[in-house]
Amino acid sequence: MEMMYVEDCCEILDSMRVPITASDREEGEYPYYGANGIQDYVADYIFDDELVLLAEDGGNFGSKERPIAYRVSGKCWVNNHAHVLKPKVGLNVDYLCYSLMFYKVDGMINGATRQKLTQAAMCKMKIPLRTLEEQSHIVDELNRIVKIKKLRQLELEILDNLIQARFVEMFGDPKLNDKGWNAGIISDYYEVKGGKRIPKGMGYADDATAHPYLRATDMKNETILDDDIHYIDEEVYEHIKRYTVKSGDIYLTNVGVNLGMAGVIPEKYDGANLTENAVKLVPKTEKVIDGVFFAHYINSPGIQDYINERKMSVGVPKLAIFRIETMPLLLPPMDIQMQFIEFHKQVNKLKLATSPQTTLAA
Repeated sequence: MEMMYVEDCCEILDSMRVPITASDREEGEYPYYGANGIQDYVADYIFDDELVLLAEDGGNFGSKERPIAYRVSGKCWVNNHAHVLKPKVGLNVDYLCYSLMFYKVDGMINGATRQKLTQAAMCKMKIPLRTLEEQSHIVDELNRIVKIKKLRQLELEILDNLIQARFVEMFGDPKLNDKGWNAGIISDYYEVKGGKRIPKGMGYADDATAHPYLRATDMKNETILDDDIHYIDEEVYEHIKRYTVKSGDIYLTNVGVNLGMAGVIPEKYDGANLTENAVKLVPKTEKVIDGVFFAHYINSPGIQDYINERKMSVGVPKLAIFRIETMPLLLPPMDIQMQFIEFHKQVNKLKLATSPQTTLAA
């Protein structure tokens, strides 16, 4: 199929971008965009058009789930972490966006720890040359699929809320201990250990058979996202091998915008290295707390309130290890915990049947 270069089919408006530090931003109604979406809202705008923003640095490069390009419309401000593309006549803006969202940029990006897609490399990206009619047909079909996926995602969120509601019904507010169960603090039963950043001058490995390095962006409540796992080679591993996790450990993100997310390390990541933006909680004693219950306990509204009240919010949000160690911990009887776990398993079966991938494959 005939292809066309991005530099030939788009106006490149990168020279119009203006970064604004957080301290200098005046709050307003206009979205302030970065590499992966809205970063803030500001009082003025520099663009008012139908555009596609493509990550320059800090993007989701290599991810199968998180795009590196997204569509914006109307008045907005864009910082210097996203390329700004305006399609020329004959190019549908949605077609351009879909063509770039999951573009394979292997060999086009540089940088060890913070990968960058330079403007020169971006200009040489190619997309299929099609008529406007063909472009519109493709966009309509992709929009239909996206709509189905969003509907299924909403159903998954409803099931997640059902699990959380059941947790609150069974265990109440952890801060109040209104069920009367014995209370302690996390350090009574768990050892809290921080992760480790990759040493300066070293970077990620290209080989996906190397040692997995779990970053905070890979961690969600209950889930390790598999689509963009990074790896380190043997040399880097030797420097930080004391910071590995075992299956069954609890992870908790304690630095950054997604602070407070907890889950259980699955078996497939036994021996993986842990980012400096998260901690692992390792049981000190024989099992008195089920890991799945404990992760839900941390993710419960009461404990999330506790975390938000105690985090340092100047600059990058951070929850100190001693704050985690002194968090309250309720100890419901194991048989009560297992009732919740069984409910959790049944709802997860529904979630599997409802997932967008399962639905679209059927």
